[in-house]
Parts: sequence; structure tokens; C-alpha cells
Amino acid sequence: MAERSEQDFWAGEPAALLRVRPGFRLADVDPGSTPGFDGVEKDNADEALAAGVGVLAELQEMLFANSRSGDPRRVLLVLQAMDTAGKGGIVRHVVGAVDPQGIRPYAFKAPTEEERAHDFLWRVRKRLPDAGLIGVFDRSHYEDVLVGRVRALAPAAEIEERYGLIKTFEQEVVDADTTIVKVMLHIGSDDQKERLAERLERPDKHWKYNPGDIDERMRWAAYQEAYQIALERTSTDAAPWFVVPAEKKWYARLVVQHLLIDALQRLDLSWPPATFDVEVEKARLAAT
Repeated sequence: MAERSEQDFWAGEPAALLRVRPGFRLADVDPGSTPGFDGVEKDNADEALAAGVGVLAELQEMLFANSRSGDPRRVLLVLQAMDTAGKGGIVRHVVGAVDPQGIRPYAFKAPTEEERAHDFLWRVRKRLPDAGLIGVFDRSHYEDVLVGRVRALAPAAEIEERYGLIKTFEQEVVDADTTIVKVMLHIGSDDQKERLAERLERPDKHWKYNPGDIDERMRWAAYQEAYQIALERTSTDAAPWFVVPAEKKWYARLVVQHLLIDALQRLDLSWPPATFDVEVEKARLAAT
């Protein structure tokens, strides 16, 4: 049997199926579903993920190689989710499968005193990827309209203003040759409860557990509303949102890999030409 490519495993196009468009409702998304991959067992998904590793790795290396010749393009993956939804698994199993020198991950925590002294986008601008790199934001500037809204960390009028500021900021980033891939990993309340319970039952998972996760969980409905507002107000043609059902971890990882591959393929990359005479260098080498 011929080896199948990453694309062969899809029955539908995730970028089209999962993109947030006008009329989108988060409540309508089944977090346990597998759009475009329905009927395919996990073993097949593992095979598909493995098939995509080589594709993603080559595209990432090509992006990096072109930056050495002055190509300014780069990619930014933004990951947002409720606690336990699998952001770390995406970073390890998808992004972590390619050359680490071409990746710039950053996990945003609560802002420091210095960061609070500036506007909310100040710390984000500092972490944007350089040319040739794939940047990964584990949480992001969206915390300032999610946690900020739910916990009333800023006046309501200021929170409202931030949606427009985010859209303007992302358009500026895109105009500066950055392709933005924004992903919300979507899980249900029951699934989150099971994942938190597992962290409490397993000593090797205790380091992942934060008692504050329960406090945030008790605001579940408010967070779902905050996500709905953020998704519908900031999904643009320049920087669309993709809501990825994430209760099946293999599916979420596969989709994010596919979205990154798709974003890089749209850049129409090729290997940069040699800046020297290849034949002359071959002859010189042979003579040594």
C-alpha cells in the first residue's frame, strides 16, 4: 500500500469547517466532535499526524532559510483555551516536532508590575516572532478581554475599547509580513472536570494542578460568554479565529498541525537560490 500524505486523511477542509464567521455561536460547537475527520479512528489520526511532521518540518525550514536571504515573513500561532484544554500538548506534539531553532514559544502569565505600567499590548509586541520563525503564544493578548472581562480587571468601557485595539494591532502585524493562526481549543465543562480530577489523582500530574483553576471553573458560563464576544468581534479576514473541538486530543493536535501546514503552504515558499557558483564550489571541494 502506498504511503498516504497528511492531506489524504481529511474528508473536509478544517480551515473552512472551523473558521469563525458571522453568525457563529460557540454554544453550537460540539467539543467532542471531529469535523472533517468523522469516522476515522485514533490510530489513523496518529498515522496522519506522523505524516504531517515531515511536511511541517520542511516548510518551517524553508521559511527559516529564506529569512537568511532577507525574506521578512513569519508565522504566529495564538492558542487560547480554558484550563486543561491541551495547549501544552499542542506545543509539545505539533510545534515541538520541528527544528526548535525555528520556533519561538512564549507562555503569557499574569502581567508583571512593569507590564501593567504600559498598555496591554506592550508586552505582546515584545514577543512577536522575528523573520523566518514560527512564534507560539500560549495564551495571549486575548487574556485582557477574557479574564479582564470576567473578573472585571478593568472598567467595562476599557474592555470594550480593547476589541478594536486588538483588531488594529493584528492588522498591523499582518501588514508586517506575519501570518496569524488563531486557535481556540474548545472543551466542555464535564470534560474539564474529568481532566482536573485526573491531575488530582495522579502524583505525576500534581505539578499541573492550580487551586485557582477551580475558582475560574466556577465562572464557566461567564467565560463562555466572554469567548463568544471575543471570537465574533475579532475574527477578521486578516486574522481569523478557528474554534477546534478539543475533547479528543488527537483531533485537536491534528487540526492545528494542518492549519500551520496550510498557512505555510499559502506563502508559496521555495528554497532560496545559492549566492555562489555551485559548480565552482564543487570543483574546489574535490580538489581538497
